[in-house]
Amino acid sequence: MDSLNSVVVILIFSSLLLLSFLSFTNPLKVNKRANVWFGISFALWSSFWIEEILILINIVNVDQSLFLVIHFIQIFAPTLFYLSIVNFTNPEYKISVKTLKHLIIPGLYLILLLLYRYKFTENAFLGYFVMAVILFQSLFYSVLSIFKIRKHQKRILTFSSTTRDIDLSWLEYIIYLIFFTTLVVSFFNIFVRAETLDLSANFIILFVIYYIAYFLLRQKEIYPVDEHQRTELLHINEENPTVELRKKIISDDDLVKYKHNLGELMLRKEPFLDSELNLIKLAELINLTPHQVSFIINNGYNENFYQFINKYRVNKAKQLLKSDSKNNLTILAIAFESGFNSKTSFNTAFKKITSFTPSEFKKNSSDL
Repeated sequence: MDSLNSVVVILIFSSLLLLSFLSFTNPLKVNKRANVWFGISFALWSSFWIEEILILINIVNVDQSLFLVIHFIQIFAPTLFYLSIVNFTNPEYKISVKTLKHLIIPGLYLILLLLYRYKFTENAFLGYFVMAVILFQSLFYSVLSIFKIRKHQKRILTFSSTTRDIDLSWLEYIIYLIFFTTLVVSFFNIFVRAETLDLSANFIILFVIYYIAYFLLRQKEIYPVDEHQRTELLHINEENPTVELRKKIISDDDLVKYKHNLGELMLRKEPFLDSELNLIKLAELINLTPHQVSFIINNGYNENFYQFINKYRVNKAKQLLKSDSKNNLTILAIAFESGFNSKTSFNTAFKKITSFTPSEFKKNSSDL
């Protein structure tokens, strides 16, 4: 069992370093700043296995001050992971004086670490308190990251008609997995000291690393590379603006006119059939700014961009499902012909709008 656990430890350490390298080099050239922070955080996480690696290669006479430095920088792993989330959700985020607040917990941790190492090495309670700080740090930034991702998932509905590849749900699952793993490892370190349980925990960690690597290598650019377009999308607000601001964006008379023009465009050119349609593309078709088009959809139709486009796609799908000439098409083919890029997103949108699945709707239509 020891030899198997050693192999898994080596795989974890090397995989984290490789994951860090892939994030840094960013072969896909997407979400660049976010992936830099991602890479640093994984490099720090790999340091949690340095001591085990040194023991495995028979290096035991290492200056304890080095381990003190390593243990201290490890506390920054959750913080830097959170900064990567912030940059995924807002690529224009910049470090400022306010960012220094994230040094409070590491500062407390350093004091406790020094006390534990040099003053109260036999004090088990202080050791548990150090562990509690680590757990609090992990929980705190996990919760902050979840809130950031949930806010992002609402924001992208204002400019994207397809959210599956840019909603960061894969990062949300990773946060849950990492925090669960942290709890499991901490629990066994405090209450249990069994090699088989350590092996189980290491297998879980290895699975999490491969899960992260899979999604890391298939991520897509979330926001436009063009700085002006990106800034405009980031500042679109779904909330109803003041009367003065409404008039600056579009007057009431123009709102009626542009709403009519937009409706005509959707029926005549059917831009919703483009599975990659976003607010910028639609704004170019109607010769308005993305902010103005968003305002028309929000205030003229009382919908966000995602709802507005998928409503047309579902109506198109309903026509295909009821058409005798299209009865030979599969549900997946109808999804693609209606502008959806996956069967899952098609089923979800269709059920939400019609209260039926596509198959149920087709069956009910054929029974009439």
